[in-house]
Amino acid sequence: MAGYEYVSAEQLAGFDKYKYSALDTNPLSLYVMHPFWNTIVKVFPTWLAPNLITFSGFMLLVFNFLLLTYFDPDFYASAPGHKHVPDWVWIVVGILNFVAYTLDGVDGKQARRTNSSTPLGELFDHGLDSWSCVYFVVTVYSIFGRGPTGVSVFVLYLLLWVVLFSFILSHWEKYNTGVLFLPWGYDISQVTISFVYIVTAVVGVEAWYEPFLFNFLYRDLFTAMIIGCALCVTLPMSLLNFFRSYKSDRLKHKSIYEAMVPFFSPCLLFTLCTVWILGSPSDILEIHPRIFYFMVGTAFANITCKLIVCQMSSTRCPTLNWLLLPLLLVVAAVIIGAATSRLESALLYTLTAAFTLAHIHYGVQVVKQLSRHFQIYPFSLRKPNSD
Repeated sequence: MAGYEYVSAEQLAGFDKYKYSALDTNPLSLYVMHPFWNTIVKVFPTWLAPNLITFSGFMLLVFNFLLLTYFDPDFYASAPGHKHVPDWVWIVVGILNFVAYTLDGVDGKQARRTNSSTPLGELFDHGLDSWSCVYFVVTVYSIFGRGPTGVSVFVLYLLLWVVLFSFILSHWEKYNTGVLFLPWGYDISQVTISFVYIVTAVVGVEAWYEPFLFNFLYRDLFTAMIIGCALCVTLPMSLLNFFRSYKSDRLKHKSIYEAMVPFFSPCLLFTLCTVWILGSPSDILEIHPRIFYFMVGTAFANITCKLIVCQMSSTRCPTLNWLLLPLLLVVAAVIIGAATSRLESALLYTLTAAFTLAHIHYGVQVVKQLSRHFQIYPFSLRKPNSD
């Protein structure tokens, strides 16, 4: 398995022909963030590899996730009567979240600035973005948490899926149209989340207990913003972009079946995980919400990464991801009553560890394989033949 090659010869040939095509129409991004990033990128030395910037931003999100895991392991820290997360933690998380967002916006500019743009850089960037979804969604949950003033773990599970489907929708668009239409919701959410973290440090989590308007609580505003952004902005714009490509006969996949294949695995993942939650004898999501979210996010990232590889190489997306097989077996064992409460928890942790190792292995091997193919180093601007 150490040397397993996930990218086929057909896909490598597709990467050789790949040309980056993206469209960003978000006013916040165009008129505020891009000018800011154009200034920030000049601070970085020209020897700094863009992928190193990308990976650094990702690791900041992982650090935020782990930091809140320590101070708020079960999402009760913001509830009345519980020991709250220290104010300095919110400041650190807010700053690091904005820095991570900035690095995500700067990496591509650094690649163009150093004339080092490659398909690997785009794949690396978007692949890590797919895993980042679970980190920033679960981290921001700690602002409201569970309890009478918070959001239930099941509602957060559904909100996580709203974010995940919003993310994959953009890559489904590109899989069918050849153009990546950058979603508006991402920039707005990252700036808002970073600001709210800092505000929480100043006013305290108790401020979020009060109604925002009449009996409309801040937790309801949090929920409404995520759902509203997905249903009123992301989904309509994606369908419009798809329809425009259809009308101009620019769709890459003509049949409805082929066009919808990328949704099969994520929909099955959602179905299996939801059945597990609803049929769990030990109420698994209530007992282990953080690890369950992480398991879902990691499996989703693996599915999305494989879609991105197919999208960039103009090859067919696999119908089903093999990670869904062990998940199916675990869910079946739980539903038929073959798993006790203790065994169910053990299965969740085992499945999560297996998914994490499998996804890391996939990522490392794909990066190695594409680095060899393009004769580059993933984290250095030096060329292998220059050593």
